[in-house]
Parts: sequence; C-alpha cells; structure tokens
Amino acid sequence: QVQLVESGGGSVQSGGSLRLSCVVSGDIYSMSYMGWFRQAPGKEREGVAAIDSGGSRDYADSVKGRFTISQDKAKNTLYLQMNSLKPEDTAMYYCAADRIYWWLSPNYRYWGMGTQVTVSS
Repeated sequence: QVQLVESGGGSVQSGGSLRLSCVVSGDIYSMSYMGWFRQAPGKEREGVAAIDSGGSRDYADSVKGRFTISQDKAKNTLYLQMNSLKPEDTAMYYCAADRIYWWLSPNYRYWGMGTQVTVSS
C-alpha cells in the first residue's frame, strides 16, 4: 500500500514563496512518476507539475517560470517550490504517484490528502 502525505502549505501574500513536500511510504516504486495538482473551490482539479522516472519535468503554462518540481528519491520525497505566488494560485494542492506517467492528467493511482495554499493580494 502506498501513502502520500503533503505538507508545507500556508497563507502568504502575493509575490511570496512556499515549498510543498510530499513524503511517500510503502511501495516506493509507485513513485516512479509523480505530479502536483491543485483544486480551487468550484473548479476542476488541474495538473500543475509532473516529473517522470528520468527526471524530465512538465509544467502547466500558468506556473512555468514560477514553480519547480523536484524529487529526492533517497528521502522518498517530492517537492514543489512555488515562487512569485499569485492570488489565483490559491487552492488545495495534492501530490500523486503511479507507475505510469500520466503527465498533467489527474489519472494517477495514488493521491495524498492535500495541503492548502492561500495567497492574498
């Protein structure tokens, strides 16, 4: 069984930074492909960033140049560094993992419970 636990969310002002973490436990091979997603109230879940087993990264256009996804396999941890945050980045952020690369599509098999990010203007 795989468990993903996110942390690092919080409230920041516009232009601020946060770093989200996602610790994976259980079958670590299920974290071969991972991603960060977000969902704002009343909106569909959207892909923010994803990373494949070779370290290649994909980003949503809305976060390119501001967010960076990274992975420390020795610590079984996925990160999302978020800089230059905007009010429209406000959402619940989730990490996801699978043995298949789903790019930014929310089809990953394993999900965390999420961490809230709130950006005020």
